[in-house]
Amino acid sequence: MPRRNNTRRSEEPRPLSGALAAQRVESAFDGDWYVRNVTGSQATKVYRCPGCDHEIQPGVAHVVAWSADDRTGVEDRRHWHRGCWDARGRRGPTARRW
Repeated sequence: MPRRNNTRRSEEPRPLSGALAAQRVESAFDGDWYVRNVTGSQATKVYRCPGCDHEIQPGVAHVVAWSADDRTGVEDRRHWHRGCWDARGRRGPTARRW
């Protein structure tokens, strides 16, 4: 079953841990993105990378990215392997495994 975001719109989104200074804006072919590095010690949950469809295990450094477009919020952020994030323009979409 696909992952579903169950954040209610009336609730404030859960903030990312750490200082906001680590957040940056990256411009690319697909728009502007807020990007934050997550160190291995900060990574405490399992996430699924949208670039390769593999799990990002706890303790693995990665990036969190979400659109800088005003129409989306931090509830739309996604966790990516650093290499997958950097290569997203060079590869096609990954077929989702069920």
